[in-house]
Amino acid sequence: MGPSVARLHAYLAENLAQYDWRILVADNGSTDDTPGVAARLTADMDRVGYLRLEQRGRGRALRHSWLESDADILAYMDVDLSTDLDSLPVIVEAIGAGGYDIAIGSRLAKGATVIGRPPHREFISQAYSILFRSMFFTSFKDAQCGFKAISRGAVKDLVPLVQDLGWFFDSELLIVAEKSGYRIKEVPVRWTDDADSRVRIVRTAYGDLKGLLRLRFGGLRRAKKQLASRH
Repeated sequence: MGPSVARLHAYLAENLAQYDWRILVADNGSTDDTPGVAARLTADMDRVGYLRLEQRGRGRALRHSWLESDADILAYMDVDLSTDLDSLPVIVEAIGAGGYDIAIGSRLAKGATVIGRPPHREFISQAYSILFRSMFFTSFKDAQCGFKAISRGAVKDLVPLVQDLGWFFDSELLIVAEKSGYRIKEVPVRWTDDADSRVRIVRTAYGDLKGLLRLRFGGLRRAKKQLASRH
């Protein structure tokens, strides 16, 4: 984790100096030395913070950190930096200057480059994309790439509506957003597979399927109704 944060810090300082940027390491239930590494990072680097959540779940970490933040533009990426950082200014500018509510990195959009991904993972990713697009007729193709940016307004409107606190969080957020009229920009990225990925494919796929069915049979309608009642 340390080298990744240092690399991100240097990249932001050089390429996004026009923004008052900050880095938050969101640790959701790690059992390794992440707290110790994070303590050293926050002591040695400016603009680096640390958030510890005892319960696991990517959605839980994003929900907590995004709703607690006062930033105008929020973004997240996987700690292994699988997505090339040169796409970061693109998704940030899509929010800051392009008028989009959400911008997402995509391994499936035309122009994307995927390196070292095993065939079975690529098949699952393509199949999942076909499944959710067939069910909800979305324009975006890659819901699960860990590289996204979102406006503060969209966070306040949408994140409280998302029920899933695990891996399906991203898909639910994007489906509810697009079907409620929020603008999403999908950006092709250069993505390098992490051979040490801890994602459990079968469990994640099962959770995604349950989430899609929940949205398809009432969940999306309820979310849109809740959103409409606020405006």
